[in-house]
Amino acid sequence: MPTNGTLIASISGIRGIVGDGLDPSVLVDYAGAYGTWCRSRALDDGRAPLVVVGRDARPSGEACAQVVIGTLRGMGCHVLDIGLASTPTVEMAVLQENAAGGIILSASHNPENWNALKLLNENGEFLTPEQGETVIGKANAQDAASVGSDDMGSYQTRDALPRHIDTILAHDLIAPKRIAAQNFSVVVDGINSVGGIAIPRLLHRLGVAEQNVHCLNCTPTGRFAHPAEPRPDHLTELTAAVPDLDADLGLAVDPDVDRLALVDDQGRFILEELTQVLAADFFWQHREGPFVTNLSSSRAIEDVAARHDQPVYRSAVGEINVVQLMRETDALLGGEGNGGVIVPDLHYGRDALIGTALILQHLANSGRPLSALHDELPQYAMVKDKPARSLFR
Repeated sequence: MPTNGTLIASISGIRGIVGDGLDPSVLVDYAGAYGTWCRSRALDDGRAPLVVVGRDARPSGEACAQVVIGTLRGMGCHVLDIGLASTPTVEMAVLQENAAGGIILSASHNPENWNALKLLNENGEFLTPEQGETVIGKANAQDAASVGSDDMGSYQTRDALPRHIDTILAHDLIAPKRIAAQNFSVVVDGINSVGGIAIPRLLHRLGVAEQNVHCLNCTPTGRFAHPAEPRPDHLTELTAAVPDLDADLGLAVDPDVDRLALVDDQGRFILEELTQVLAADFFWQHREGPFVTNLSSSRAIEDVAARHDQPVYRSAVGEINVVQLMRETDALLGGEGNGGVIVPDLHYGRDALIGTALILQHLANSGRPLSALHDELPQYAMVKDKPARSLFR
């Protein structure tokens, strides 16, 4: 795994602190390698080499995106710039535009001085290990193949969020009129990033009245109001606001909106592990099929699966590993215990927007508060921590 300052390169992309590892020359190397790879594959199957680019609201995002977009065009790739956009929105746009791939500029839950390039293939999924190694190899060898002026890629912009939301509302288990009838009140913590744009817009389209969507930290300045990972000790403002506002639930996302954490009507933080469990419990009331999660997720999913007499499969940690096993088992649903919900009806990627819609529909169908649904779930204590760095090198 190559490093330079804070730079970390892995099969799914690169990340680092801007100005200390992640600098313009690094962006050019990796975007050039990725664009060359996309163009060679697109030309092989006769498709136009279109790459979708989106970013979260980090202060460095716009400048980094300009470097990446210019480099991609110089490699002969057409670029669709969807601007401030969640990771799942970029993933959906790759599929909807029949693109050769996509790049998301977001360092997920890392602090705002970090940024990253998350690389997608033509399926709107993170690169497979083999694909990632190919791109890293090209970047390390500076093996980018630029084109002449006549072959440079074009540039266009579009807001991809409405189409993403349209697809969610078209899902056969989502009934906006039934959700609207419940007159839900929802508090949203958007961590000053794209979730502050996407989640309120989704809620309005689902039928939650504008005056009933209470926004915390929803202005996309990229200056995070609290540490970005949606953990209980970071979300004290949200857990206090839900009962204070007499709201039905609280929603918290990370800066690129692929993770969803919940607060119930009593102001209790619901362990991130249980987001996928609640979604699966709802799904299995309507359909049968396997669920896939990773080895680091709580066994609560097995307990709920047993109630519905449905199978659960476990993959190695990493979203691409969950996705690959979902495909192998023809899974109905998947996820990770960090608040990620994957609905293959839409796309094979963690998506806090469809997760939000499923939770609201679950509440609407049951006619019960989130606290009651939460209390019926298996309760396990789970500790996740990073091992102390060894004193020996």
